[in-house]
Order: sequence, then structure tokens, then C-alpha cells
Amino acid sequence: MNLSLIEIHQRQNLPLDQKIAWARDRIKEWYEAWDGKVYVADSGGADSTVLRHLVRQLYPDVPSVFVNTGLEFPEIVAFMKTISNIVWLKPKMPFVEVIKRYGYPVVSKEVAMAISRCRNTKSEDQRRLRLYGGTNPSTGKKQSVGVIPQKYHYLVTAPFKISEQCCECMKKQPFYKYHKDTEQVPFVGVMAADGRSRLRSYAAHGCNIFDRKKMMSRPLSIWTKDDIWRCIRAGIPYSPIYDMGYDRTGCVFCMFGCQMEKEPRFVKLKQTHPKLHRYCMEYLGLREVLEFMNIPYE
Repeated sequence: MNLSLIEIHQRQNLPLDQKIAWARDRIKEWYEAWDGKVYVADSGGADSTVLRHLVRQLYPDVPSVFVNTGLEFPEIVAFMKTISNIVWLKPKMPFVEVIKRYGYPVVSKEVAMAISRCRNTKSEDQRRLRLYGGTNPSTGKKQSVGVIPQKYHYLVTAPFKISEQCCECMKKQPFYKYHKDTEQVPFVGVMAADGRSRLRSYAAHGCNIFDRKKMMSRPLSIWTKDDIWRCIRAGIPYSPIYDMGYDRTGCVFCMFGCQMEKEPRFVKLKQTHPKLHRYCMEYLGLREVLEFMNIPYE
């Protein structure tokens, strides 16, 4: 597909009613392509809530599938218990085991992956590429993805493991198993505006991906956060966690992006959920990580 940034921005600037129509067309295309063997990958967050609403307006019997990692916000779990026709999944491996085996999720998925590979490679060439970029001798191409930004080089020698594997183990693998067991394929509530990797993916593949390795429908790809909340405020029930000042509702222990926050998430967590905060700091060891990265948590 290879859409340009100009084309994507034009789509993102469409009026909301046109974006709703756009999303419905993609939902219909996906549903019909798979003869209704589809589901909503549902996190309980605002994006998933709107996606579930749009899908069930057209196809009321489509199930939602929710992975309870064990450290979701209690308000998310309570909200999901109010949703009809929902399948509950759990990861095989608890988060404490994931961090022992692979490492902590810090900075971003891309940076955490690059740090992990830099630390674990036996090749000096690969280590240099992860740190400084340049031409990859294996491919002859310039290494542009998976290079650690210089300001995060200090994390390569951190006294704890770092990895992007938590999402793979705790969220993706339960969905993979569900797909294998049911042969259903997902609707996913992600947007190109969520980050560079999702922007690149949308530019390359569009909303509906029929590639066997990445099969998913992303009907909200051209939407923005403002679009999501305009829909919700029109009368869609949502989790009360957002009324407590949170604008992200993923796994409580996740540290991706917290280095960029003006209002540190773990400071807020101590105010709103002190028991969860204590569990994260003391049992999961997040205090050591956050102190090493000079990120406030109290």
C-alpha cells in the first residue's frame, strides 16, 4: 500500500461522521471475509470500548476477548465484568516470571528490544549497530530501526534485565492461542496516531491485514484520541478509571513512555491505588529501575 504521510494526515483530518463510516466499511469487509469468525481484542480502554461499540452496532454477536494479566487496574476489571459476551484469558507466565527471564519494559518496545539484543549478542558488529547504527554487514543496508538513541546508552549497562517481551508473553501469546483454538481473527483498537511503529504499519498495510503472520483488522487506524472521546461522550459507557485522571489504562506495571511524562504515572498510582503501588515497587522491583532512570515514583 505504502501511503504517504500527506495521505494519512488527510484521512486523519476527515470529519468524525466520515471516519465512522470508514470504520464501518472496514468492519464489514473483515467480518464478511472471515464469515463472521471474528472477535474484538478488548483491553477495556477507551479505544477498545469505541471499537466494540461500532462492531456490535453491526454484528451484536461478535465476542470480546479480554486478557487479564493480573495487574490491570481494578476499575478496568470491574468494567469488563459488565460487558456481555466476553471471553476471559490469562497469560501462562506471570509478570514477575517474565521480568526474571527476560527483563523490564522501559522507554519503548523498540528501544527495549534494541537494548536487549545489544546486551545479548555475541557479535561486536551487531552490538555496534545497536549503539551507533551504520551499515549492517549481514544485509548491506543501513541500520535505521532498532538503534538505541544515545541518551539511553546508559541502560545497556543497567544492573537489571531489559526487554520488550512482556507484551508478547502476557498479551499476544494468549491471543495467539485463542486464534489457534477458535480460528477467529481479531478487530484491534489501534490508531496510526499512537506512535511511529503503528504509523509505519498503517502506511504499509492499511486497516485490514490479511497477511497470515499479522492477520487483524484496525478499523480506527485513521482516528485520533479526540475522535474516540467525542464518541464516548455521545453516550458510550466507559471505565471510571478515566475519571480518576488517567489517560492510559494499560498494564499497571508498564514503564514504556513514563520517562516522558510531566505527571509521573507511578506518583499518581500511589495516590489512587497505594496497594498496587507498593506491590509494583516492592514485589516487582520497579523502585530499582525507576531510581536508576531518575524517574519519580513517590
